[in-house]
Amino acid sequence: MKIKKILITQPKPDTAKSPYFDLAEKSNVQVDFRPFIQVEGVSAKEFRQTRIQILDHTGVIFTSRSAIDHFFRMSSEMRVTIPDSMKYFCVSEATAFYLQKYIVYRKRKIFYGAGKFADLIDVMKKHKDEKFLLPVSQISQPEILQQLDKAGYKYTPAIIYKTVSSDLSDLQDVNYDILVFFSPSGIQSLMQNFPQFEQNSTKIACFGPATAKAVMDAGLRLDIEAPTAEAPSMTMALEQYIKKNNK
Repeated sequence: MKIKKILITQPKPDTAKSPYFDLAEKSNVQVDFRPFIQVEGVSAKEFRQTRIQILDHTGVIFTSRSAIDHFFRMSSEMRVTIPDSMKYFCVSEATAFYLQKYIVYRKRKIFYGAGKFADLIDVMKKHKDEKFLLPVSQISQPEILQQLDKAGYKYTPAIIYKTVSSDLSDLQDVNYDILVFFSPSGIQSLMQNFPQFEQNSTKIACFGPATAKAVMDAGLRLDIEAPTAEAPSMTMALEQYIKKNNK
C-alpha cells in the first residue's frame, strides 16, 4: 500500500521553511500537523506548596522554550524579581536566544550547549558552585537528573508546567498511512483518545529510544525509527521509508 497521508503529532511549523514541507513536495505525500499533547502551567498556589524558593538559586537550567515561558510566568505571578546576576544555562543556542523574549540578552550571563544535555553538563563545569533551579513538567526525565547527579551539581527540580493529552475527538474518522511520534506522552495521548485503536496497516514512526519503548509497551508495532546512522532525522527516516515503499 502506497504512503499518501502522514500525520506529524506536533504543531505546524510557524515558518515556511521546514524539512516536512520539503518532504511533502519531494515525496508527493500529504503531511498534516496536529499536536497530541499540550502544555499547561502549574498555578502559583500549587507551586507555593512545594516550598521551592526561586531566589534561593543562582542559576536556571532550561531544556525547552516551554520551560522558559513558564519560569518567567511563575516569577511574575509570584511577584519575584529575577536579579540581573542570575545565570541561565540552556540546552541549545536556539533555546538561549529565546530568552530575549523576557530579558536583555546581551546584559545577562547566558551559557548554552550544542543541543544535547551532555554538552550542557560540560559547559556547567566552570560553574560548579552555583545552586541550580531546573524547571520541568510532571513527566519524569530520569536521564537528565542522572547526569546532574553524576556530575555532582546542586540543583532543585521544580514542576512549573504539565504536559497533558490534547482532545483529538475530531480525528475519530480520519485515517493516515503514517503516524509520527516524538515523545512517550504522544503515545499516551493516542491510547487515551482512542482506547479501541487498532493499528492494522497504519505505520508508526517515532523519534528517540524512550518513544520507541512507549510504542512497544502500548502493544503497537514500530515501523519507522529515528535517529539511526542511516537516518539521523525523522524526515530522513520517513523519506527513506516512502521511497522504498512507494516504488
